[in-house]
Amino acid sequence: MTAATEANVNLDAALAQASRLLADAPALAGEQALEILKVVPGEPRALLFLGMSWTARGDLSRALGVLEPLVQAHPRFPAAHHELGVALGRSGRGDEALSALRRAVRLKPDYAKAWLALADHHSATGDLEEADRAYANHIRHSTRDPTLLAAASALCDNRIPEAEARLREHLRRSPTDVAAIRMLAEVAARIGRYEDAETLLSRCLELAPGFKAARQNLAQVLHRANKPAEALVEVDRLLRDEPANPGYLNLKAVVLCRLGDFTPAIAIYDRILRDHPGHANVWLSHGHALKTANELERAIAAYRRSIELDPGFGEAWWSLANLKTVRFDSADVAAMRTQLERDELDPDQRCNLEFALGKALEDEAAYAESFEHYARGNALRLEAIPYSAEETTARLRHARGLYTPAFFADRAGWGCPDRDPIFIVGLPRAGSTLIEQILSSHSQVEGTSELPEIISLTRALRLRADASGASYYHEALAALGRDEVRELGEQYLERTRVHRKLGRPNFIDKMPNNFAHLGLIRLALPNARIIDARRHPMACCFSGYKQHFARGQNFSYGLADLGRYYRDYVELMAHFDAALPGHVHRVVYERMVEDTEGEVRRLLAHCGLPFEPGCLKFFENDRPVRTASSEQVRRPIYREGVEHWRHYESWLDPLRVALGPVLEQYPAVPDFTEAP
Repeated sequence: MTAATEANVNLDAALAQASRLLADAPALAGEQALEILKVVPGEPRALLFLGMSWTARGDLSRALGVLEPLVQAHPRFPAAHHELGVALGRSGRGDEALSALRRAVRLKPDYAKAWLALADHHSATGDLEEADRAYANHIRHSTRDPTLLAAASALCDNRIPEAEARLREHLRRSPTDVAAIRMLAEVAARIGRYEDAETLLSRCLELAPGFKAARQNLAQVLHRANKPAEALVEVDRLLRDEPANPGYLNLKAVVLCRLGDFTPAIAIYDRILRDHPGHANVWLSHGHALKTANELERAIAAYRRSIELDPGFGEAWWSLANLKTVRFDSADVAAMRTQLERDELDPDQRCNLEFALGKALEDEAAYAESFEHYARGNALRLEAIPYSAEETTARLRHARGLYTPAFFADRAGWGCPDRDPIFIVGLPRAGSTLIEQILSSHSQVEGTSELPEIISLTRALRLRADASGASYYHEALAALGRDEVRELGEQYLERTRVHRKLGRPNFIDKMPNNFAHLGLIRLALPNARIIDARRHPMACCFSGYKQHFARGQNFSYGLADLGRYYRDYVELMAHFDAALPGHVHRVVYERMVEDTEGEVRRLLAHCGLPFEPGCLKFFENDRPVRTASSEQVRRPIYREGVEHWRHYESWLDPLRVALGPVLEQYPAVPDFTEAP
């Protein structure tokens, strides 16, 4: 062996020793790196390990003092760019961190660790599409097993059946391969099988408790599966080890907002924005949290900052419009028009801008042009999320046929007897937020907004129905025994407990779409109060038509679809009025406007609550409100909306025709037994 060869061997051994020490003894790793540098000044790997040791010890200034000159001297050293990105991120220089991490993966496209760090930073800035792409590349490049590599490539390309088949075959041979288990969980999450994903990730963490990527996936799955308290536990475990990780912080803020804990969520967004001040998505999320927490001026400023950073960010424009209290000036209108002229504008942002410009022109009383923009926005949305009115009609007709008086008589005494929940159902924009605000101003009632727990129960029942070959979840519900029905009610109460902060005996669930699930609610929670919020069909439906909903209201993007949906809703509620006399209390919005105190007294009496004067001063209640009416219910009762739809009357014939006798007889209800 020559002297040069021996020196190289000794250098490689010394570097390997420094690398091994980094995980458990970073200070010793740093000392080893310094010793190497005395012998081989400027050795890039030794400088890398020295910088990493300072990062691990929390001395970010010294880390950057080593790593920044290193990447300047060795611009094609991907590991140096990766470690610089990590140190910059922990130093609060988020945008520079993103640039460094992008350079790392450009230089080494299979650099799994750099892809993961990049994904975390994209997640923090709200760029979920880029975060998903980076996470997918992390998965793809985390394995060298040919079978897993093929499965990861299929997953990255969204070839879900192929990825699932390859992973299941691999796990039959190697059932404890945690990388494969995690990938199979990703497959399950992609197609909405969150329970399967949760089970797989829990198994993954049993086998490898320190598998942070799997724990992060578990937190995300729990959040999507509407288990925010459980998600928060997992996020906090991750943050104990990496308190500055931007992806973990952003996920925690999102989960806290779901839980209604807006003050700590806002503090996290403030922190993220110190590190990533140039990202419109983060400003948007910050604005949403501030709006809900009733910090209106700060919310407007956040939305405005988002628009400054990205003038074509339609979602930020619509968020301003959706406050209902912001009046756009001529410069705003001109800016929106300019963006809409761009051929390359993203379709989703174009859709948001059309709704926002429609609102701006409505405020200027330019109703004809306003309607044109609302119509364009609705057409774009309907193109993205097609809707079948026939399917909805068939589903609700099936419910009417099943939930007869005999059905409930045969199950008398079933379900969970607790009286805690008050459900407010109906169509969106029918006054449900006003009713919630009135009730939550009572000392015995807490408002918790639109809760997805009933929808979650129906999904679980639908899986049972699918397994038995039934068409609708209602058949699976009808097949349950007394104990299983009671368990459904108890499960609902347990899942909603996390949203109850005030210790009051009653709470409100105002998910409007729950009207379609009254059979389930009545069976599982027979003593729950149910309020039906109803508003003039033209006013209600047109208000929905000009509202760009975040999710879940696909029927609202066509005038004829809206009219048919309203008619189906009225018919179903008439059925329950007959099948469960007196069980549903109806609040007609126009009557609430004309005789507020009388309607409030009747509402409280139905809920078994004594009258309290504070319910008439609902606008003084500063509780967080998440829905589109958040600013309207912070003012005395909103009379202006009763006839506002008439400004657009000449364009609403498709809605009028679809409503038919429901419109002609409002607020009375047609005799649907004579309907064709």
